[in-house]
Amino acid sequence: MTGLTAVLLLVILATAVATGARHWRIPAPSLLVAVGLGVALLPGVPVLRVQPEVINIMVLPPLLYASAEEMSWREVRAVWRPVTVLAFGLVLVTAVAVGLVAHALTPLSGPMAFVLGAVLASTDPVAVTALGRRLSLPRRLQLMVQSESLFNDATSLVLYKVAVGMAVASSTVSLPSAAGQFVLLGGGGAVVGAAVAGLVVLIRRRTEDPVLETVIALVTPYAAYVLAEELHTSGVTAVVVAGVILGSTGHRLTNAPIRLQVHAVYATVVFLLESVVFAIIGLELPALVRELAPDERVWPLGVLAVAGTVIGVRLLGVFPLSALMQRRRGDSRVSWRIPAVVSWAGTRGILPLAAALSIPLTAHDGSPLPHRALVLVLTTSVIVVTLMVQGFTLAPVVGWSGIALEPEHTAREEAQARNALAHAGLAALDELADLEAAPAIVIEQLRRDLQARLQTSAADGNGDGEPAPVETLVAYRELRRTLIAAESEELQRLYTANRISDTTRRRIQRTLDLEETGLGE
Repeated sequence: MTGLTAVLLLVILATAVATGARHWRIPAPSLLVAVGLGVALLPGVPVLRVQPEVINIMVLPPLLYASAEEMSWREVRAVWRPVTVLAFGLVLVTAVAVGLVAHALTPLSGPMAFVLGAVLASTDPVAVTALGRRLSLPRRLQLMVQSESLFNDATSLVLYKVAVGMAVASSTVSLPSAAGQFVLLGGGGAVVGAAVAGLVVLIRRRTEDPVLETVIALVTPYAAYVLAEELHTSGVTAVVVAGVILGSTGHRLTNAPIRLQVHAVYATVVFLLESVVFAIIGLELPALVRELAPDERVWPLGVLAVAGTVIGVRLLGVFPLSALMQRRRGDSRVSWRIPAVVSWAGTRGILPLAAALSIPLTAHDGSPLPHRALVLVLTTSVIVVTLMVQGFTLAPVVGWSGIALEPEHTAREEAQARNALAHAGLAALDELADLEAAPAIVIEQLRRDLQARLQTSAADGNGDGEPAPVETLVAYRELRRTLIAAESEELQRLYTANRISDTTRRRIQRTLDLEETGLGE
């Protein structure tokens, strides 16, 4: 079997499984990992080898960018306190705890055990976003979990580089040196990401070519990642910052047809990459296990202990933090529901796998790095455990907690926003009527359409069943575009005034884009 054939078969398998997961309403990442593991255990299946560069450069940037683009700076600022504590303190505690447990129960030396702890210390944004899309979590809770998974990478990456330096060179790293690395990686990555986003904004404001806009959207995460890595800063942080900035401003840079095309293309790319990469995690594990040395056969015990430590430390860290925040807000009773969901949503995924694959093969003296294969097996196995155990049970935990939003809540917020937009459209229409800027029949038709929205009933059409003249249709389309622009401005005003969530804004904007595109030329 050639490499190209294997890749095509993998894409077909992953796409079929992900499609089935959506149809059966189960977490796609968890099912993809399970199926990949099952396929790898079949006799005759070739060994899968994935280079770290493939994941780091080809897969991670667009997936991270897509996750970050779903957020806005305003909403990130609202949860910065708990996110900061989780992204710094909890990552450090998890790395130390995992390192101690792994050193005690496996043949890993102290430095290599710390490498494992640093690799598994942070939650994975791609897995968290993919699992959270199908759950009706309150927006603030979803944003907190997603922001934590996006911004804890810098902390984890610094710990990883410190740990690898200790394991490869058998040397220690001072606290000031580690702090300097963190500032360089995290701060430098943020500066690069902001610079790339600013440059993209300047370019997109000067083009209306759909193909060029789509290419820019696809290239942006790669440009941010590669530039940041070349400058020895965090490529992941750069992609996240660029995604958040452009996600908050992108709707103002282009017109409706371009936004729809870019969204469709990017959704396809993300679907394919997510499907393939989670299947790869399951496919790689059996081959890694076969490479273990005889003294490393205790790996199942290590997997259970490390996975339990990762989950346990998160539970012990999130619950006290949540209780403290609730007490500071003056709540008379401390609720367990939110910390339970936040804790259980802390799955591991692609980022730990990419970090583990990047561990050097040899030490500083040229000798093989001891127990590197064991670190890969433990990392991949813990990823599989968290994706399958937490992934398959996250929805029941959310249902048990009772915090999931009822469909009526989202529908009510959206209905109120649409009513506000209809009123804004009617006000703009009245101004146009006073100026006699369009034929009376067109203004009246649009008035009936907008009033029908307020009354939640269908529009009556022309009323006489006769086709409208071409001139009337042209005037109708132009005037409707003017009203859509007024409604878009009202939508942005509602969002700026904190009357609607970013999710509702995006959904309604997409509806307006579809309507504007449907008007034709």
